[in-house]
Formats: sequence, C-alpha cells, structure tokens
Amino acid sequence: MRIDEVSEKSGLTPDTIRFYEKSDMLPAIARDQRGWRQFAPDDLEWLIVLARLRATGMPLKAVREFAASAQSAESETSTEQRKRLDLLRSHAETLSQRRAELEACEDYLNFKISTYTSKLGL
Repeated sequence: MRIDEVSEKSGLTPDTIRFYEKSDMLPAIARDQRGWRQFAPDDLEWLIVLARLRATGMPLKAVREFAASAQSAESETSTEQRKRLDLLRSHAETLSQRRAELEACEDYLNFKISTYTSKLGL
C-alpha cells in the first residue's frame, strides 16, 4: 500500500505517518524502485495502534517509549512487555483522573444551566 491508502485507512495524515517514520516509531518501511513507501498490512496495523494511543491523549513521549519497546529486539521479553504494560496502566490512570475532572466540570455546567433556566423561567 502507498502512503495515501495507508493514510485513508488509518485516519492519519501523510505528514503524521512520515513523522512517525522519521521518529523511529515505525519499523523500516519498504520502498519501491521509485523510492515510494510500500506499507505492508502489519505496518498499517501498527499505525492504527499509534493513532489509537494518541487519540487517548497519550503524550508523544510515552507513545515513543511504547513503540521503542515494541520494536526492540527484546520486545517479547517479560521486561519489555512489563514496560509496555506499565505505560498503558499509567496512562489509563491518567485518563481515569481526567474523566473525574471532566465529570465535575460537567456537573458544574449543568448546575449553572439549571440556575439560568430557572431565572429565565424556561
């Protein structure tokens, strides 16, 4: 697959895909005779993993650490798997805290909406 097709399927822009490649967050991408990137299905799957991690708000630094661990020669060792697990757990905890903060904000907004609705007799 070429970059435009991978972009469409992954939801990532070509610039983001190139950035991930330059940042060593992707395995080496094959190139054809013209030098155009030729993505394999596994490359697309990995890009989707990166996109989903970023969509959760995971900081780029943590995504880089996750990618480095997953692509290392020792990626299947318990040490590297534990490293990825710890990154995911830490981020899940951050999301949980953020969700609680957002719920408190939403409660406050609903309170203010109710207050103004009552004042206006709506």
